[in-house]
Amino acid sequence: MTTPAPQVNRLRPRRSCLAVPGSNPRFLEKAQGLPADQVFLDLEDACAPLAKPEARHTIVKFLNEGDWTGKTRVVRVNDWTTEWTYRDVVTVVEGAGQNLDCIMLPKVQTAEQIVALDLLLTQIEKTMGFEVGKIGIEAQIENAQGLNNVNEIATASQRVETIIFGPADFMASINMKSLVVGEQPPGYPADAYHYILMKILMAARANNLQAIDGPYLQIRNIDGYREVAQRAAALGFDGKWVLHPGQVEASNEIFSPSQEDYDHAELILDAYDYYTSEAGGKKGSAMLGDEMIDEASRKMALVIAGKGRAAGMQRTGKFEIPEA
Repeated sequence: MTTPAPQVNRLRPRRSCLAVPGSNPRFLEKAQGLPADQVFLDLEDACAPLAKPEARHTIVKFLNEGDWTGKTRVVRVNDWTTEWTYRDVVTVVEGAGQNLDCIMLPKVQTAEQIVALDLLLTQIEKTMGFEVGKIGIEAQIENAQGLNNVNEIATASQRVETIIFGPADFMASINMKSLVVGEQPPGYPADAYHYILMKILMAARANNLQAIDGPYLQIRNIDGYREVAQRAAALGFDGKWVLHPGQVEASNEIFSPSQEDYDHAELILDAYDYYTSEAGGKKGSAMLGDEMIDEASRKMALVIAGKGRAAGMQRTGKFEIPEA
């Protein structure tokens, strides 16, 4: 039985999710000054096995003493098939749980793995006197079994906030014919990732979770990063991993609405509120310039406006009540 989550913001801004090796103090220091929405301090692939025990304590120190203002603070632990997971969680959460927003669990294959993490977090929170359920879970899908079980994974705990696509391990797990993470495999004329991304997106949206695209490993190829990020953004993903400071600006831009779209969305919301009111004639639909707006328009506008507000965008115009 999972623990009910408190009223916390499970839809935090995550346009750019910066990966930082938990064993590298210099990178941990630099990450605090970068404009990424989220920073995850990594105990998994970015840490060599012999470095993991010390990296746990380094992460605790930087979470407690660093300035992460405005950022979602996440630690990626090792997956449940390793010997490191429970000690990762216990050390980090006991040491810095009050300065931690989420635990990222990689290589999630079943809902039971999320339940196990939920139970461990709950015991630590109760022992330490932390608010039970406040720390969220980010579930990373990295193989075929995880994708097949993604709907159950999404509903396994009220702590779950995001479903993340992990392309490198996934490509290996299905024997995809490519060595360039995130790029299309040679010989396939369509988008080889479309089904994977859509299945993750549907599981996320059906449960009011965020969907995050994984890394692009050619860190100096910003044009390539933009192309892959735009694919995920076009589908409706909320953000993407960044592995290098040079990718942060591109990710923030791509996963934010344009100023024109943001202004128009806010205009639709204002106009719809007016026209459905007593003063506006209690109309179910109305014309906004040459465009008809209705309840469906309002729902679409809410999505764009929400992304713009989360990105800190400001309106450049306002709705003017038409003259009688």
